[in-house]
Amino acid sequence: MKEMGRVGTEHVLRNLQLVDGRIMDIAIQDGIITAITPASQAEGESGLDCSGLYVSSGWIDLHVHAVPELDPYGDDIDEIGVKQGVTTLVDAGSCGADRIGALYTASLKADTEVFALLNISRIGLERTDELSQLEWIDRDKVLEAVATYPEFIVGLKARISQSVVKDSGIQPLKLARTLSEETKLPLMVHIGSAPPAISEVLELLQPGDVITHYLNGKSNNLFHADGTPLQGLLEAVAQGVHLDVGHGTASFSFQIAEQAKAAGIALNTISTDIYRGNRLNGPVYSMSNVLTKFLILGYSLEEVIQAVTVSAAEWLGKPELGQIKVGQQANLTLFALEAGEKLLKDSEGDVRVAQYYIEAKGVFTNGSFITG
Repeated sequence: MKEMGRVGTEHVLRNLQLVDGRIMDIAIQDGIITAITPASQAEGESGLDCSGLYVSSGWIDLHVHAVPELDPYGDDIDEIGVKQGVTTLVDAGSCGADRIGALYTASLKADTEVFALLNISRIGLERTDELSQLEWIDRDKVLEAVATYPEFIVGLKARISQSVVKDSGIQPLKLARTLSEETKLPLMVHIGSAPPAISEVLELLQPGDVITHYLNGKSNNLFHADGTPLQGLLEAVAQGVHLDVGHGTASFSFQIAEQAKAAGIALNTISTDIYRGNRLNGPVYSMSNVLTKFLILGYSLEEVIQAVTVSAAEWLGKPELGQIKVGQQANLTLFALEAGEKLLKDSEGDVRVAQYYIEAKGVFTNGSFITG
């Protein structure tokens, strides 16, 4: 999707379909929704016929890496935001206290709304073993950053897998837990290869925290060999721990996702863990691509879109981002459900073939319509 043009201060989007089947017109003036009517009933001479397109509140991606200077985990905000149909993204720990201010400044220039999870390591992803040295977890700098950017920082991020923590084991997560309690911010915890063992990680999580990469296919995952969920996962979910997909290059397995669905593990939020490498070369490519994988798994379109709108907005504590209401800022994603074969690959190399697929067509955000 490319940014092709913007409309004036008044516009009517006609004949849009909600995922529940209703067809509507949406009138917008100066970026505010002024009317929502049955199809063809909105007043106004100007209008864009959106027949054949779905509309939802703007898609929210809870796990991206949006600092282009960082390698390998970096990309441009709008390339993984509005150009993907995503109106709001959460940078998931690219920055620690050392450079969170630069990300905040960059976010002000973007069309995409940006929030951040502060990496508990002050160096962030300047290195990929950012929790291997405990002195990089600087309490005072974390507290200062959170106090400086209270509306921007929505949580803390701790990447708890062997390649990140190295010999530090579970100690970085224990420190993260303390920082979470001091700042009153939730944790997003990346899970991956052991050590530390997944059981140690689960013991430290609290309601409102997020497990990202919960459908990964690594040996240290959340399911037994027979496909049943670990008791610790069931207990975490029952206590209110949030499950986030965080597809990424190495963290999504069709097989594990099928096991989760068969076990009745609720689909909370679908996120991409997108950055330049897996956007250009796969297996992520786009939010649309990741959402389509959940259609293949048997989730309804309504369930899939809820996971990238209402559910994400609720976790952020910003329910208005998951709503389409008169009097609110127009924050919309327009998308199609296209017929045709599409090959989809997970992080394990498993390939599935979709017979129809989701494709983002445009967004309305910040008073502007961006289409392609």
